[in-house]
Amino acid sequence: MSDKKIPVTILTGFLGSGKTTLLNRILSEHHGQRIAVIENEFGEIGIDQALVISADEEVFEMSNGCLCCTVRGDLIRVLGNLMKRRDKFDRVLVETTGLADPGPVAQTFFMDEDVRAHFALDGIVTLVDARHVALHLDDSDECRQQVAFADVLVLNKTDLVTPAELDQLEQRVRAMNSVARVLRAQNAAVPLNAVLEIGGFDLDRALAVKPTFLEPEYPFEWAGTFDLDEGVVPLVMGAGPDPSMDLVLRPIAGGSLAHAEANADAVMRLWAQPVVARASGTELVAGDAVFRLDLEGEGDKQFTIRVARAGRYGLYTQHLPSEFDLRLEGSSPAESHIFAASHEHDDEVTSVGIHQEGAVNEKKLNEWLGKLLRENGNDIYRMKGVLSIAGSAERFVFQGVHMLFDGRADRPWGDEPRASDLVFIGRNLDRDALTKGFAACRA
Repeated sequence: MSDKKIPVTILTGFLGSGKTTLLNRILSEHHGQRIAVIENEFGEIGIDQALVISADEEVFEMSNGCLCCTVRGDLIRVLGNLMKRRDKFDRVLVETTGLADPGPVAQTFFMDEDVRAHFALDGIVTLVDARHVALHLDDSDECRQQVAFADVLVLNKTDLVTPAELDQLEQRVRAMNSVARVLRAQNAAVPLNAVLEIGGFDLDRALAVKPTFLEPEYPFEWAGTFDLDEGVVPLVMGAGPDPSMDLVLRPIAGGSLAHAEANADAVMRLWAQPVVARASGTELVAGDAVFRLDLEGEGDKQFTIRVARAGRYGLYTQHLPSEFDLRLEGSSPAESHIFAASHEHDDEVTSVGIHQEGAVNEKKLNEWLGKLLRENGNDIYRMKGVLSIAGSAERFVFQGVHMLFDGRADRPWGDEPRASDLVFIGRNLDRDALTKGFAACRA
């Protein structure tokens, strides 16, 4: 087995910029490389795998959410699993959700010791939707970060804008990132060596964009150490800015805050595992699990923690304890530390996933989608899905960006149960209206 590090390309870009189109081009070209693909989706229903062409390459779909705090732990886990089958692939391609800041993803390849030992970040490729990116550059931090961190910028969909508009866009992105290579493309048609053989991620530029790039970011804001006796410890929390709070309470081997900080990476990996939800009054068991405490309703919420063995424990909390008046009755933290957290998101941008059995009427569907896009297109950043159309033996896959819609017939349904899955991503989406509107399109 070769000791050479595995090259990794991060493929990013705002919603609808053409990432999946480029990914399909990479998978279908005869480049002689075996590629492991890691996908991350923002949405309640996984759609992207259905839109990726059939290929010999292995596709791994990660947890829902943005590629930062929680899902970054998931990325580390997937990369660890890939190392067990190192002889099956030559490089890795990570396709992020369109709402991801690529910084924390890139940071993973420098900050995690095991990842750094086996993988080398070859570069970040950012696709830019030439038609719609101007709608997001001013109001989306993620969109700006995608441009700023890029080693290669692909100005895609150039056929949808005038030459003057394209020149103006290139001038603007070059002002944001003067050292990235800029390519112009239609349907993400670019030379593959321009996106797969970049030659190395520019760490100096990353530090210029974000001076704290090499400082770890975690899905928790605070850690404190507590000396706890064997038995039951009451935990009290009041109302705060969120309806719930995630936390971990686990033994600290060395007993000091320094060890609590040293354990932070291990705790971050826990955050990538399924969360154990707990309502008020339910007992928690100290150990390796992330608990999500329900804090909705009036007044303080009472929980109990069972401690199997007396000793010093580290408590890691998603938010600052002061925001929720969190306290362990009868115990004060011996030490505490505030971490750089990376879980702040734009709550106005949400996703609505719809799953519907059976088939839909094509005429009703076209009328509903047409009206929806005319009236709400500016707020619908992205939509994508797989549809079961009445009278058609083939799946129909579609993607849309704002008021633009593109679809095509796909492979036959065969013996697969017929159903429709679609996802809308955007601002101020009306879940009930979308669900009822699509339900009215039933055949």
